[in-house]
Amino acid sequence: MKNDGITETLSLQRKIADILLKSSSTLSVAESCTGGMISHIVTSISGASAYYLGAVCSYAIAIKEKVLGVAPEIIRQNGVVSREVAEAMAEGVRKLMGSIYSIATTGLAGPGGDEFNPEGTVWIAVSGPKGSISRKKIMQGDRAQNIVSFTHEALLLLYEYLMDTTEVQTTGQS
Repeated sequence: MKNDGITETLSLQRKIADILLKSSSTLSVAESCTGGMISHIVTSISGASAYYLGAVCSYAIAIKEKVLGVAPEIIRQNGVVSREVAEAMAEGVRKLMGSIYSIATTGLAGPGGDEFNPEGTVWIAVSGPKGSISRKKIMQGDRAQNIVSFTHEALLLLYEYLMDTTEVQTTGQS
């Protein structure tokens, strides 16, 4: 990502906003390692209240379990930074908020990693009508750079999911 990562991410969010508005869809977010940055970017676009329902910033494992409904055994078996946890978070916030789409992030912005993942690791999940998808990324920046990169990658995965999901609905329309 370029030095103007926030500008690039806002541009991506404008495209997402367009899709959500045109399809009368809603979005919710479950953030851990991004600490509210996705919500900040989403709400930086005027008119976000038409599609954005809200977020859970689930930094603590207890919040992932109690609020988002991530089963403790999923965390115990896979670790908190895993595909399974990211997908459970996305599905949990989607159910909690009643949104059509959701994004979730869980990772290690730094400094330091854990026994399974290096610093800069993030698992991102998107949930929607076609189920959940997830992606693992490893970034090489400092903590602040990683959070911006994680946010961009999360919105990029949502954009790709939306393009795939809404392609059928918009085919043949001018």
